[in-house]
Amino acid sequence: MKKPISFGIWGNTEKQSFWDTLPKIIDWSNNAGLKTHLTKRIIEHKNAPKNMPTIRSKQDFKNLHFMLVLGGDGTFLSLARVINNYKTPILGIHLGDLGFLAKVTLPDLFNRLNQVANGDYEIEKRILLRAEILDSRENIARSALNDIVVCNGASHRMLKASVRVDGHRVCEYSSDGLIIATPTGSTAYSLSAGGPIITPKVDSLIITPTAPHSLTSRPLVVPASSNIVIQFANTNDSVQFIADGQLIDMLNNTSQISISKSQNTVNLIDFSDTDYFETLRRKMGWGRRGDQ
Repeated sequence: MKKPISFGIWGNTEKQSFWDTLPKIIDWSNNAGLKTHLTKRIIEHKNAPKNMPTIRSKQDFKNLHFMLVLGGDGTFLSLARVINNYKTPILGIHLGDLGFLAKVTLPDLFNRLNQVANGDYEIEKRILLRAEILDSRENIARSALNDIVVCNGASHRMLKASVRVDGHRVCEYSSDGLIIATPTGSTAYSLSAGGPIITPKVDSLIITPTAPHSLTSRPLVVPASSNIVIQFANTNDSVQFIADGQLIDMLNNTSQISISKSQNTVNLIDFSDTDYFETLRRKMGWGRRGDQ
């Protein structure tokens, strides 16, 4: 890959480990001859270094060769949604406990940064979801890297929702909610609700009911080219719509949600010696017995 000459930093400024790590990265970049840009949120913090180039708008991303994310998976997801219509690659550095999206841990940070500086890395494309919400008040568009969740917003009663895929009736779900996940999100909320793990190269979407009120309601995998339409019974109260566990909209029960694969993708920086299944085993205990 092409050697970068500039990059940006996006981070969880509430973590002290972020502020402990930031000066070391800036020193590294100076020695490596790379120009570091910080987001406006970082620059405005009382602990921020002075006289650093600033990322002031989304358009600034296109001038950077990659983005470095310091934080957890939530921090990573927030950047992925913002950057989704640009091609700037993302490298995630996990601060604290092991995460799944942020592939690099602090002990391995500068080894991986040196690889990136030398052009010794790969680009892995991840699909995004695009949701179009037709609501009586307004039409809303949302994107998500992991998943979109709908549930009953006004009470803890079950959600009654009908689902169609490419115009074909699937079924009427009675459950606590529904999760529409990408392969990236298959290891997140969908997995804890009983959904399958889908490797990132499998172009597909997952429909997973949460706590379904029927033994025959099971997760369903459909092609990523599918258009998934969700409508709600008039017995529902307001409906809660959640993108990546972070963006929340309250909808009327007359709303209709159309979900499909976005035309945009998120580019992740990867390395030739990383192994998806080894990551599953190491970070999620995949394949281990409970007493091991």
